[in-house]
Amino acid sequence: MNNENQVESVERKVNELLNEWPGYFLVDISIKPTNNLKVFVDADQGAAIDQLSKLNRALYKWVEENLFPNGDFSIEVSSPGLDEPLKLNRQYVKNIGRFVEVLLKNGIKKEGKLLSVSDDEIVVEEEKGKGKKKELIEHKVSKQEIKSTKIQIRI
Repeated sequence: MNNENQVESVERKVNELLNEWPGYFLVDISIKPTNNLKVFVDADQGAAIDQLSKLNRALYKWVEENLFPNGDFSIEVSSPGLDEPLKLNRQYVKNIGRFVEVLLKNGIKKEGKLLSVSDDEIVVEEEKGKGKKKELIEHKVSKQEIKSTKIQIRI
């Protein structure tokens, strides 16, 4: 079974397992040549470690029986970290109200608060200036123009 087929097979199994947990969804799967599986799962209300742990155990057993019976693999199930870009519309919706950095395909960066999300665009509110000169600018960004979007931590 080639890598693409393995990923599709794991994807079907993960989605089957996630059907039992409303609000959870698959973000991404990768399988490295060293048989290292990485599965990123998120949830509308934040992914709980105990749920990810249960998914890891169930998936480990299935992978061992169906993909790598010789046991020559490793598996990592986690939620995407802050260093991982948003990939799915559902992730964008979940993060409305948070600060984001949007890198466009042309190299321009837009930073600000994610205000809204539709199927084909996002709206980011940028804050320019301070005090009385403070100005809020809304940027409508087509999803086709976006190279990556990452959550920014503001204190």
